[in-house]
Amino acid sequence: MTASRPVRAIRAEWTKLRTLPSTAWLLLLGVLGTAGPSLAITGSLDYPSCGTPCTLDTTQVSLGAVRLGQVAILVLAVLATTAEYSTRTMQPTLTAVPSRLLVLLGKVVVPAVLAGAAGVLAVAGSLAAGRTVLPGNGFTAAHGFPPVSLGDDLTRRAAVGTVIYLVLVAVLGSGLGLLLRDTAGAVTVALALLYGMPVVATFLNDPVWQQRLHRISPMEAGLTVQATRDLAAQPIGPWAGLGVLSLYAAAAVVAGLIALTRPTVAD
Repeated sequence: MTASRPVRAIRAEWTKLRTLPSTAWLLLLGVLGTAGPSLAITGSLDYPSCGTPCTLDTTQVSLGAVRLGQVAILVLAVLATTAEYSTRTMQPTLTAVPSRLLVLLGKVVVPAVLAGAAGVLAVAGSLAAGRTVLPGNGFTAAHGFPPVSLGDDLTRRAAVGTVIYLVLVAVLGSGLGLLLRDTAGAVTVALALLYGMPVVATFLNDPVWQQRLHRISPMEAGLTVQATRDLAAQPIGPWAGLGVLSLYAAAAVVAGLIALTRPTVAD
């Protein structure tokens, strides 16, 4: 049976992406760049130094290194869309797949699926690090800190939400890559979107404006899904925060599609 056009477009993009030497290394870096620092962070914590009362969110801390590991996922997604512009092979792709929408589909779906797979491994490694290390540092059930476990509803939501977060980061990178057609430019803009607002917020003295910036920051809002304690103190709800990141990713994809339908000589 002949595969449908969308399936063929996705297969073509998968074939191209897996032949890039950087793909496997970036995926590995995304996993190790999340799980490794998580092990270091949880290992550096000590219950006696936590303060009284200690309100540490052990799940959120265990997953916090995704702020670092996401860079590899972002670069992978950008490369998936900009590599053909840099090598001037986009024109053969558009000739083989005349539908710009199908080209977009392949270039968004494949990196997103890979990001999801890497995210599952990264989250599993990070939670395993927290579950293994934190009890030895005094964060035990006797002190009000049960072991980090996917059996807990809030921890499970944080884990699933973190995987979705990485998928959305990949979608954001793919959209910006199609829009800007330049690896360095797309990565720079994406990093500015993710890290810029939190940096600006640190220089504000007004807590109201700080909270507003956190609510519209794609990274800060998106990673609210990792919180399992003091949820009322968060600037935005867990799923609403992922919704904010989804809007950024959707806007990037729409802009990328518009740019894709208006090819230049570089195509």
